[in-house]
Amino acid sequence: MTTRRVIVVGAGIGGLVGALELASRGIEVVMLEGAAQPGGKMREVTLGGRAMDAGPTVFTMRWVFEELFDSIGLRLADHLDLRPAGLLARHAWSHEPCGSQRLDLFAGKARSADAIGNFAGAAASRGYLGFCDSAARIYRTLETPFLRGSRPSPLSLACRAGVRGLPGLMRISPFATLHAELGRYFADPRLRQLFGRYATYCGSSPFLAPATLMLVAHVEQDGVWLVEGGMHRVAQTLAALACQRGATLRLNATVAEILTHDGRACGVRLTDGERMQADAIVFNGDVAALAAGCLGPGALDAAAPVAAARRSLSALTWNLLAPTHGFPLARHTVFFAHDAAREFEDIFSHGRLPAAPTVYVCAQDRADDPRDDASHAGTAERLLVVVNAPANGDTRPFDLEELARCEAQTFELLARCGLHVQRSPQHTSMTTPQDFNRLYPATGGALYGQASHGWAASFRRAGARCRLPGLYLAGGSVHPGPGVPMAALSGRQSAASVMADAAARSAPRWWLRPSRPPSTLPSPPAATPGGTSTR
Repeated sequence: MTTRRVIVVGAGIGGLVGALELASRGIEVVMLEGAAQPGGKMREVTLGGRAMDAGPTVFTMRWVFEELFDSIGLRLADHLDLRPAGLLARHAWSHEPCGSQRLDLFAGKARSADAIGNFAGAAASRGYLGFCDSAARIYRTLETPFLRGSRPSPLSLACRAGVRGLPGLMRISPFATLHAELGRYFADPRLRQLFGRYATYCGSSPFLAPATLMLVAHVEQDGVWLVEGGMHRVAQTLAALACQRGATLRLNATVAEILTHDGRACGVRLTDGERMQADAIVFNGDVAALAAGCLGPGALDAAAPVAAARRSLSALTWNLLAPTHGFPLARHTVFFAHDAAREFEDIFSHGRLPAAPTVYVCAQDRADDPRDDASHAGTAERLLVVVNAPANGDTRPFDLEELARCEAQTFELLARCGLHVQRSPQHTSMTTPQDFNRLYPATGGALYGQASHGWAASFRRAGARCRLPGLYLAGGSVHPGPGVPMAALSGRQSAASVMADAAARSAPRWWLRPSRPPSTLPSPPAATPGGTSTR
């Protein structure tokens, strides 16, 4: 193999997974991370001396990581403490004149169906079971040809599915929107609003995203896990293992330029002027940064630019250390605004903060059982509060008045549903789309790359290989998409591409050695994919 050194730019989940795989195969790996901690969007903040997650909060598709660990001779259970969640999420509405309404969804499909029946009637319960069957069918149809494959085109997707798989592809409703398809299963608008939220898991609007995103329901039914120590522990563990396998992690090391020679990526220049050579580079940042020139002129044409109109959602978030009362929070609770359509129209059509936002609250000190609510009475809890926002942090930063208005609407909705949060400025950390754009340049604060709007959106994402030889891509902005398992999969695919290309460059020409036809050449390593986006 001719590849001796690989530089990984960015220590997000995709970069960490790629670095771990490459280092485990004896390649010299240097990870360069501009932040003070690894993890990328899986970041952590500290308030009042207590660390808490400020990014992804849900761990799904455990088997993606189990297969990663198996491939390098380790056991996932020896390095991460994961507990299955019985309660997936609690949902609340505040609608006049009925007052506050609640619905819990559980890991068990039958238990969720019973809860939905009690909430909205027997027809809704039957609709839910039909919805789950469709979600499972969509997942099974797409797992091998899409999730387990390199970046496909519509034609290659059909070819990968094969003759037997084509009928399944025709039944996954790629041309219907998620919201429209949900109408086939649920007459109750609250349930369409709830399950339409799956579109936001990849930064999209349910009124524009394809119905194929129903597969998220199947992913959740397959298992949601709580990580002991928080989600940031996943990043810390991957970083530590990569270093144990010989990789070097340099924090506070920002890359200013990807260097090229003879049309091939050959190294990087840091902001302090240091230059480092490499045989291959894995870029684990948002692909939009390349076309925007953030990595220098050599990488400018490495990937197609991402139009601002195609950006996914950003967010306005608050990390809090605060007592709560009046509502039995679960680990994951969603408080729904009255008008879902207006929320997404505000964001995607008008580029403004929603006048009436839906609010997600992650109560990070809560166990899986919300019946322990009394044990938290009067004590300060670690909370992450999130509302959707437009990704225009680079063109239209919101002023203090706009932010204050959205903040007031957010916590007023919580209060109407019965949740009262005793906030204090010294124990509050707010992150805006403008802040996210500073963290992830050229994105406007978009947290999921391109929005999944329309049937063709998934085919517009870049793959592990790009237009610049020697440069490989990983992360939530590239195939197969956003979310922790998807980013991990992209890291595996980038590592597999690096090794396969190196093997191809160093392989002997088989036609000069008749005793060794191509069918007996060593197979290049292949990524083991899986997963989908979650909160």
